[in-house]
Amino acid sequence: VYDPLGLIETRNMYRYECMEVKHGRAAMLGFLHIILIQAGARFPGYLSPTAGLKFADVPSGCFASLEALPTAGWLQIMLTTCMMETGYFIFEYQGYGALDKEPGDIGGEGWIRYDDASTKTFKLNVERQNGRAAMMGITGCLAHEILGVDALYPTGGFGGEAPPEIIDMYTSFANFPSFAAV
Repeated sequence: VYDPLGLIETRNMYRYECMEVKHGRAAMLGFLHIILIQAGARFPGYLSPTAGLKFADVPSGCFASLEALPTAGWLQIMLTTCMMETGYFIFEYQGYGALDKEPGDIGGEGWIRYDDASTKTFKLNVERQNGRAAMMGITGCLAHEILGVDALYPTGGFGGEAPPEIIDMYTSFANFPSFAAV
């Protein structure tokens, strides 16, 4: 590990490892969500029967899909997430603070991922790298939507149409002497 200032020895890195794995997994799910929503995949039926909101009615944009959910739905999601984070459900708490576990090693005693230590190390490193890539990917998708272009196809979409030009390349630099038409 490249640490020229020696800060790793002063902190509990186990917490940061757990958070990296957890956020990487969440980002992988979020990026998969964007791909599926942009492809038009929707669940059948109602997202909120009381509000009359069907899954098919939810827009495909990252921020627009967040804003389409009713407040009660967001409260349910947050309550379930908090209960899972604190270990309130039936299963044993396996998050940060369960020091007998490796970061990201969940599933209990009945599920052993890999018997070989070198294979397990390799697979967990691959998962971390995929999580880091997904965190960058989801950040890029959100930045594209903030800039007003499509999250997955910011250069014009799957159909190949060009995005609107920000700078007119033919007349923007016409007043500079080096760009004057000959």
